[in-house]
Amino acid sequence: MSLILGSASPRRVALLGELGVAFTVYASDIAEVPAEGESAETFAMRVAREKGAAVASARPGAWVLAADTVVVVDGAILGKPADAAEARAMLRRLSGRAHEVLTAVALIAPDGVLAEQVLGRSGVQFRSLAEAEIAAYVASGEPADKAGAYAIQGGAAGFVQRVVGSMTNIIGLPLDEVGAMLARHGLMAAAAAASR
Repeated sequence: MSLILGSASPRRVALLGELGVAFTVYASDIAEVPAEGESAETFAMRVAREKGAAVASARPGAWVLAADTVVVVDGAILGKPADAAEARAMLRRLSGRAHEVLTAVALIAPDGVLAEQVLGRSGVQFRSLAEAEIAAYVASGEPADKAGAYAIQGGAAGFVQRVVGSMTNIIGLPLDEVGAMLARHGLMAAAAAASR
């Protein structure tokens, strides 16, 4: 049984690789825009399903794993910043604050039907950030393709005072939930058999 990761994110590729599952990568190009009044949870779950469905239609007959990560503060969804100014604004908003990171994961069966979906949830507390720190971090280019304009496993590690919940969820793929989901559908067993 072949598995496709519907994401070009190097972080998700590395995380899924840690589970020992054989997979290929085929990224989808789905617009990630919340509908009016859509909650962060509903938005993340919908986008993950849409990414998975797009890959499944392009590559029928395989299992597809797709995910979407959002940062939530004061009920507002912080996706990937459009530019450096938006990245700075997001980091100012997170400075000295607690926020949530949600990662929705959708598993699409070989027949193109949604087999299962999970939602990972973690809490992150940032220390207060100086304007010069924010400017330097944004100038590094790292925030450009990250939800909430930061990478906890990268240059923003020093911004974090406390994490509640799964670190892999914050990076982009909650491995505990994903591993259990793949096992329920026989995909972990297939990987173990292939490695023998």
